[in-house]
Formats: sequence, C-alpha cells, structure tokens
Amino acid sequence: MKQDIKKEINPSDEYDIRVQRLNKIRELGIDPYPAKARRDFEISSVLSDFEELEKSNKKFFIVGRIRSIRSHGNLTFAQIQDGTSAIQIAFSKKEIGDEKYKQFVDLIDIGDFLEINGNCFVTHKGEKSVMVSDWKLLTKTLRPLPEKWHGFKDEEERLRKRYLDILCNPEIKDMFIKRSKFWNALRKFLLDRGFLEVETPALEITTGGADARPFITHHNALDVDVYLRISTGELWQKKLMVAGYDKTFEIGRQFRNEGMDAEHLQDYTQMEFYWAYADYEMGMELVEEMYKYVANETFGTLKFKIKNFDIDLGKKWERYDYRETIMKYTGVDILKTDEKQIISKLQELKIEYDTKGFNITRAIDNLLKYCRKQMSGPGFLINVPEIVSPLAKKLETDGRLTQRFQPIIAGSELGNGYSELNDPIDQAQRFQRQEQLRKEGDDEAQMYDHEFVEALEHGMPPTCGFGLSERVFSFLMNKSARECQIFPLMKPRD
Repeated sequence: MKQDIKKEINPSDEYDIRVQRLNKIRELGIDPYPAKARRDFEISSVLSDFEELEKSNKKFFIVGRIRSIRSHGNLTFAQIQDGTSAIQIAFSKKEIGDEKYKQFVDLIDIGDFLEINGNCFVTHKGEKSVMVSDWKLLTKTLRPLPEKWHGFKDEEERLRKRYLDILCNPEIKDMFIKRSKFWNALRKFLLDRGFLEVETPALEITTGGADARPFITHHNALDVDVYLRISTGELWQKKLMVAGYDKTFEIGRQFRNEGMDAEHLQDYTQMEFYWAYADYEMGMELVEEMYKYVANETFGTLKFKIKNFDIDLGKKWERYDYRETIMKYTGVDILKTDEKQIISKLQELKIEYDTKGFNITRAIDNLLKYCRKQMSGPGFLINVPEIVSPLAKKLETDGRLTQRFQPIIAGSELGNGYSELNDPIDQAQRFQRQEQLRKEGDDEAQMYDHEFVEALEHGMPPTCGFGLSERVFSFLMNKSARECQIFPLMKPRD
C-alpha cells in the first residue's frame, strides 16, 4: 500500500522524492500552485448538512489539506481537512478514470492541498464520506508533516515551527481561538460601557507609564534616538483626558527589554483604559466585573486550576493591604525600614535579586514578589507605598501610601491600576526623584516627561487608569506566557 511504502522512506530523502514528483507534475502540464480554487462549502457545513446533501446527490466543491492516504487497489481513501473540520474522501478508478487515479496515487502526498468535486455517500462501515468525481492540485508540499509529533517533541523546535504545532495539535489551535475570544470579549466589554478605542504612538522620545528597561532604536528621518513604548499609551491617554474625552482604551503591543521567564516577555499585548471622574474604588468594581465577563466569554467558566491554586473568580474578591501582607510573610515593616535591613531579609529568605541599580524601591518590590507567590486570590493588593508608585494619587488618610490596586490571582499580579496623579507639581517632584534614581544606575526608573507635566498644568480631571497584559490569558490557560504567544520570539539557530 502507498502509505506503507512511505514509512520505509528515509526522512532525509523525502524532500528529494517530493521534488521529483513536483517536476513530474510540471512535465504533465499541471500547475502545482494555481491561484484560483473552487469552494462551495466548508467541510464543517458538509458534515452538518450531510443527510440533505446525500439525499440530493448533487456534486459540490470542497478544498483542504490531505492528512492521510490508504490505498486498496482500485480504491483509495484519504482524509481532507480545511480550517473548520475534516472528512473522508474516496478515489475510485472507475469513477475518475485510470489517468486521474494514477496521478493521485503516484504524485500526491500527505500534506498536499486539493480541490475536490464530488458528492456525499456513507461507506459500508457507516462513515460519512465524499466520493470524488474530479480533483485538482492546489499546492504541492515538499516537506512531510510530523506524524503525531513523533520525533518533534523538543519545545524550542515546536515553538519555532509553530505552524506545525497548530496543525498537528488541535488543543493548540483551540488555544489561539480562545485567545482571540479573550481580546474580543475585553474590547466588547469596554465598548459596551462607552469607552472609546484609541491608538497612541509606539515610538517615543521619552518612555513613560511604567518602571521598565526600554528598547532603543534610531529614527533616521528625525536623526534622534527613540524608544519602543513600555506602556500602552498611559501618558498619551491621560493627555486625552486633558483633551476632554471621558473614557478611552487601547489594545496594542508594548516592549520591555528585560528578562524572560514563565510570566514575562519582551514583546506582548497589553490593554489600558482611562476613566475620567472615577477613582480606584470605582476602578476595582469595574475590573472585577470585567475579569468575570471576559473569563466567562472565553472559557465558559469562572473556576480555574492555576499552578497549585483552585481559583474561583465568582467568589468575593479579597483586599490585601501591601504593608500588612509583607509584615505577615517577612516581619518587615516597609514604612519603618531601610535598604540595608531589607537586603538582610532578602538574603535570609534566599531571594535572588538584580544588584544593578538596586535601591529601596527595588528592595521593597522584591519583598512583595516573595509574598505575592503565597496569595491565592482573587483579590486586590491595595495601599501601595508612594515610593513604588510614581504615577498614583496619594491616599488622603496617609500620604505615604497611594490609591493603587493590583489584581492578585494564583500568586501573581495580573493587572495594575490607580487613581491617577493629576497634581502637576507633585508629578514633577516624583519625576525628579525617578530621574535621580536613573542617574544612580536604576535604568528601570521612569524618565522625566516635561510635556506630560505641561499637559497636567492645563488640568486633568480625577481619573482612574488600569492595564492588563496577555499574562491574564496565559494564567487562565495555566500555561507559560511564551506558550500562549502564537509566534514567540526565538533565538536564531547557530
């Protein structure tokens, strides 16, 4: 049988064999890569309307990739798959003639794309099938597809050849359908509540909106160095609040030139919204509602198994006090300590940290990350210190803390929001402190944005801002962030 013969072929010879078949096809005057294809139905439609199509006995056109072939003398069965489903097709020498049958058997390989003209019938084993009355080659493939991932289990290679990963693993294909649903649900949630979708620059003279190390490139036309944005338009969207818009949001890519791990990437999708005349309490109410809506629309449930946590987004969301949380797990009072004491505690807890540009801000953040891993959620981390929140409004009851909130789910921060700082003098002073940290070696500290301060001087209303990244989707999938990117950045082969 044809399939058995192919199993004996050395994989290293397969490419040459397929090229020989390609040349033979061209010698026969057949175009192996035509531009046009006829298609009356998707395969899923054929299957759903099968009885009606069988009863009518009308011929129709379908298209797709051949996924398997098995020959029985004058009858050959194959499976054809398009983007919706797969169905068995039957090639009979009696039905299509000796020449067309021989061409299929001798020249067509698993993986080739065909246009099929035929009609529905049911085999004696009861399988819904299409009897082929004519066929046309749409694409000749030169490399074989992996068979059930045999010999192709290396994760790096699988991510590098993501197109094969998707093709051969239905669960991976389904994951990216869910990812699309995730972002569309998020967009619909905000649009239905009156938010305006906007686009802001990805290239910036001054980065802003986050503590992160940026990518730097050169703008030839202006002859200046520019940065790829590290937030999805935070300072730009707040300028739109100055301009008179009440609700805006953006979904787009942002870039951070930092380390890679299961939760962090350098090039990823982020959503940020800004809501005038709202504070962080209103923001938490909206965000909790938004997470529940998006999870249910994407996955059809609010209950998830993430890492070692059983998460129920439908239950009451907790409130975690930043200072009390660190006190609980480490014994350190972050409002009554210094950098030296925190370093001693980090060493005691065996917490690794980057010493470059290390300061009290980074020290407190490292303590928080240690504590956060032990918090199940869902809930919000609140009362975040001003020293680690250069863009958040201070608490009216304690100026050392801010009106900031971070969703905590399965031991990780899955979003960030706050009552936005709109006092231009306070903002300028905080930028100055951040600028000093940069001079001392902290290249993740924020840059002084004079134009943003000037915009605030024109007046920005009370505003709540919030952002989340694709990390939320990867957590709900219980997979690494890299696994959940359709084409993650890969290091070039040597």
